[in-house]
Amino acid sequence: MAGLGRGFESLIPTDFVDEDFDVTAQEDAKESDLKELPLSEVVRDEEQPRKEFSEEALEALANSIKEHGVLQPIVVVKEDGKYKIVAGERRWRASKKAGLKTIPAIVRTIDAQERLELSIIENAQREDLNAIEMATAYAKLKTQFNLSEDEIAERVGKSKPAVVNTMRLLNLPEKAKKAMVEHRLTEGVMRPLINAEPELIERVLPKIIEEGWTARRVEKEMSEQKKKSSVKAIKSSIYSKQEDNLSKKYSSRVKISGRSITFTCKNETELKSLINRL
Repeated sequence: MAGLGRGFESLIPTDFVDEDFDVTAQEDAKESDLKELPLSEVVRDEEQPRKEFSEEALEALANSIKEHGVLQPIVVVKEDGKYKIVAGERRWRASKKAGLKTIPAIVRTIDAQERLELSIIENAQREDLNAIEMATAYAKLKTQFNLSEDEIAERVGKSKPAVVNTMRLLNLPEKAKKAMVEHRLTEGVMRPLINAEPELIERVLPKIIEEGWTARRVEKEMSEQKKKSSVKAIKSSIYSKQEDNLSKKYSSRVKISGRSITFTCKNETELKSLINRL
């Protein structure tokens, strides 16, 4: 089956697929069966090229699983009386380390897995999908079908950069993603917000919606905000150095704010000593 046994690596956090934006959620529910499987009945896909797993990372995940459990089910297909892992081998390995006896799993038949993959690909090629729905479809192909960005791009007829950039929209806060769908905001308009602080997004989003900002206007605003942050950081760094120097020189805590310098003393004796030094 296409897609089985393929490794993937990415910094894009797409572990969870939000059903609000999943256009194949209903079909997925028909094709999938969520079960608690005995770990002894789950096997790795021997065609999976990834053989090496960081012991340190597995140990950290095992500790998290001991405390919180397995938060995301693995995906398996039933084959020859066993459940072969499609996606989630790392969670499976960490669960064994954590001493678990069972693991939550989405169980599909190979035929159902193939049908669902084709359905997601067909939906991802639709022109009427908004960018968040498209990003969710790509994320689902990645997390539940173990496809790499190259493979996703090939299947949906897009370039790899286009797929990666669309998937990055999933880094936006939930409110921004919902606003993008409800107000039909384009990917170009929203992309500059991806790495912005949530507070800044909260501030800028109403203006984008109400004033109909273009992608260029959003980029300009983000650029201006970045410059302001850089200037503030530089000033803060300079003041920090001066504060440290003055604190050492006068044995007192010093704070520089605007055009004021404040000395703080622990007691009257320290205050008198400071006055004598000034």
